[in-house]
Amino acid sequence: MHCPYCNYQKSKVIDTRPTDDGYVTRRRRECEKCGKRFTTYEKVERMPIRIVKKDGTRESYDRNKIINGIIIACEKRPVSISQIEKTVDLIEKELYNLLDNEISSSFIGELIMTKLKDLDEVAYVRFASVYRQFKDINTFYDELNRMIKEK
Repeated sequence: MHCPYCNYQKSKVIDTRPTDDGYVTRRRRECEKCGKRFTTYEKVERMPIRIVKKDGTRESYDRNKIINGIIIACEKRPVSISQIEKTVDLIEKELYNLLDNEISSSFIGELIMTKLKDLDEVAYVRFASVYRQFKDINTFYDELNRMIKEK
């Protein structure tokens, strides 16, 4: 590990601890040459996921697309960024647990809606209205009725 201050190649680990989610290890290091301390993070490299779109095209999985979609759905709602990130972590965990490197975008959309329903019902309806392309007020009303019946 190169020191970010003097670029020396040797450092010693002073402290090691897992992060809150347990998937990343945080290490405090000290450069053996200049003595300055710095932090590194270590995580397991996962296999890349490809998303299969409705038209059959494929693209690389992008966590930021999911975060941005959820942020838009949660706008002006009492949902914190940390709650959104935890929700996306849960979504990613399920995606990686599938052990499949190609996942349909429709599966991901449904998974997002399932998690949003637990996070914030208004955000869920907002996301669903765009994702399912609600055509009119009746479609919107039907979805609300379905939610009420589930309760």
